[in-house]
Amino acid sequence: MDLSRLCIHTITTKPWPIETAIERFSAHGVAAMTVWRDALEGRDITAAGRQIRDAGMEVVSLCRGGFFPGETESARQEALDDNRRAIDEAAALGAPLVVLVCGAVPGQPLDAGRSQIRDGIEAVLTHSEAAGVKLGVEPLHPMYADSRSAVNTMAQANDICAGIDSPYVGVVVDVYHLWWDPELEREIGRCGQMGKMFAFHVCDWRTPTEDLLLDRGLMGEGCIDIRQIRGWVEEAGFDGYNEVEIFSNRYWAMDQEQFLERVVEAYTNHA
Repeated sequence: MDLSRLCIHTITTKPWPIETAIERFSAHGVAAMTVWRDALEGRDITAAGRQIRDAGMEVVSLCRGGFFPGETESARQEALDDNRRAIDEAAALGAPLVVLVCGAVPGQPLDAGRSQIRDGIEAVLTHSEAAGVKLGVEPLHPMYADSRSAVNTMAQANDICAGIDSPYVGVVVDVYHLWWDPELEREIGRCGQMGKMFAFHVCDWRTPTEDLLLDRGLMGEGCIDIRQIRGWVEEAGFDGYNEVEIFSNRYWAMDQEQFLERVVEAYTNHA
């Protein structure tokens, strides 16, 4: 069982406090963690990062920043301030990357949202560079285009990154959001050619889906060809971690130790 490239997000085992997640992930041979900001509330962030590394795991990234679009200048400024805080938290944690869920405003034209997203990333880029923390644009499935992200395809994410043209700005590939895209293989290749592929997230799309946000599946129990997409990202030069990111009411409700065992098994057999 090769778990040397397995990373699990703290959100996957959301009921566990981060201290328990660190202990149990490490006991199961998980190689790395991506930490969600909610897991760090009320804690010494630097100490949490040290605890992860002392347990023999790497910190891959911090989730999440973004949500740049706003109807008012004050709303956009508030988002910039929060993203600078996220960058500082990532630096304290020892995370080299902040994952950006870029945001959208209901009723605002998507192209206007994308323009505000690019402007927002550029506005915090100097802060990111000074902290040594990269920014990963994660395109989200079009079902989230109303309020969560105006960036919905690899092509759009690639275009933003190409336009900014900074080694600190790249793309996060999540199979849940992108598996449907007929241009995915080509755009993954383009991302690789630009050297912009920063992270790779895996889970599965359950059929039928009972909740568009909180019913993600374990690898192998849905309709995504995860290994095909993993092959594309590896052919494009990506050699980082395969990050298991599952939002699931059904799995959060079960015994988390049993769920973690299922995660490791599903990763081994289907990712």
